[in-house]
Amino acid sequence: MTAELGTTNLLLGIMAIVSVFEALAIVGLGVAGFLAYRRAMDVINGLESRQIAPLAVRATAILEDLKAVTARVREETERVDEALHRTMHRVDDTADRVRSNVRAKTSRVVGVVRGLRVAFETMMHTRAA
Repeated sequence: MTAELGTTNLLLGIMAIVSVFEALAIVGLGVAGFLAYRRAMDVINGLESRQIAPLAVRATAILEDLKAVTARVREETERVDEALHRTMHRVDDTADRVRSNVRAKTSRVVGVVRGLRVAFETMMHTRAA
């Protein structure tokens, strides 16, 4: 039975050594994974600081300029709209004045013409009778 225990002990020793190698391999893979992660993060952070940050600054500046231009256009549009409304109001006032002046002047002429017509019709009617 000692021969059988020797073989069993030998197999158990081999299994123990293989388990130690497996544990070392797992620890090594963990360390390698951590190093790969750290390098990837360094590359991403470097890319962000070299490429994305300046791009974000430019985009922000462009958006601020766009905001200023939009505000200016809005102000100018309101100003033009107000000027158009004032002009239309002036045109309406002028048209009303012209209309009332024309009516005032033509009403005198129309009155004179009507009076002359009535006088002429009266003279014609008295002569005919």
